[in-house]
Amino acid sequence: MIVVTGATGNVGRTLVRLLTEANAQVTAVSRNITESDVPPGARAISADLTKPATLRPALDGAEAMFLLISGDFVSAAGNPSDVVSDILDDAKTSGLKRIVMLSSQGVATRPESSSHGSTGGAIEDAVRRSGTDWTILRPGGFDSNAYAWAESIRAQRAVAAPFGDVGLPFIDPDDIAEVAAVTLLQDGHAGQIYELTGPALTSPRQRVEAISDALGQPIQFIEQTREEARAQMLQFMPEPVVETTLAIIGEPTPAEQRISPDVEQILGRAPRTFADWAQRHIAAFR
Repeated sequence: MIVVTGATGNVGRTLVRLLTEANAQVTAVSRNITESDVPPGARAISADLTKPATLRPALDGAEAMFLLISGDFVSAAGNPSDVVSDILDDAKTSGLKRIVMLSSQGVATRPESSSHGSTGGAIEDAVRRSGTDWTILRPGGFDSNAYAWAESIRAQRAVAAPFGDVGLPFIDPDDIAEVAAVTLLQDGHAGQIYELTGPALTSPRQRVEAISDALGQPIQFIEQTREEARAQMLQFMPEPVVETTLAIIGEPTPAEQRISPDVEQILGRAPRTFADWAQRHIAAFR
């Protein structure tokens, strides 16, 4: 049996579907999940990872787990790495043998950042010390970050964003889910850290153009200044996260702009493009 945490998110929902289609027994875990949120054959259990005891019923009989550590978890967990260690201790007691963790590229590229690097690194260390067969996935930005533009595109056919021509290799969350499914179901990935990126650098302006093409209507791109973007982001993000995010999207390092071969090596095909993501999800922008 495979436990999938974060089972109702952009990665987890697809992962649950892929695993059930592969005839795996799946327990889907999220805070407010119901049976209607999962495909036939999967079971749903509501749990809060910041309270490890609530996860124990899901771990009973589990052999593998997909561990997703969200920003909400990091904010609420006090000492996140200690909480993760408690989760993993419970998992090992239940017989868990394999963990696939969804981490972040920032662990390697921004190790000095408390919001991206050091906290994520401490959690990765807890996974590596768990005594299980572990695999760590480190994606950069998600194509689905474009959902943040959906309201302004629907209402005004316009997008305001900073650093309009700075490119990053954003990845389709479905590709992350497929890599996670392979590493959960197949041997040969223990002790590996995979960097997951899309097939090409895309800038905010290019991503808006791709949504415009999929929509069949023009969308105005309005380039924000760094300070305008910072003020907007501070309305819903802590300041350290805002500063690191602006540094990544405005002045990415060579490592953050590198196109990784890992998705293609694992899946045997190139990663999906942002244009493909936009075509599949265009209903959100109509």
